[in-house]
Amino acid sequence: MKRKTIDTVEFAKALADETRQKIMAICCCRELSVNEIVEALDVTQPTVSHHLAILKRAGLVHTERRGKQVLYTLNQESLVDGCCQVAVVFAPEVEVGIRLKE
Repeated sequence: MKRKTIDTVEFAKALADETRQKIMAICCCRELSVNEIVEALDVTQPTVSHHLAILKRAGLVHTERRGKQVLYTLNQESLVDGCCQVAVVFAPEVEVGIRLKE
């Protein structure tokens, strides 16, 4: 399966914000609605929606509509791809690989 090329600037901008990093952390392994994210972070709904839109544009969150709700989860594959792509761009002489904790 061919992986999508990621816009490294958009990717880096999406990662650069602390609130977006928190959203990514809590959406890592579960689906959450905007309201659940608002409650977890204690920020306003418009703020969360703004940050989710940026993460979605960067390909860092999956969305799934269930009835009236949209559920968000971290797109872990896109996160790994983006990190590797940034490494290839800025450190082309270093072999890029994934090291899993043992």
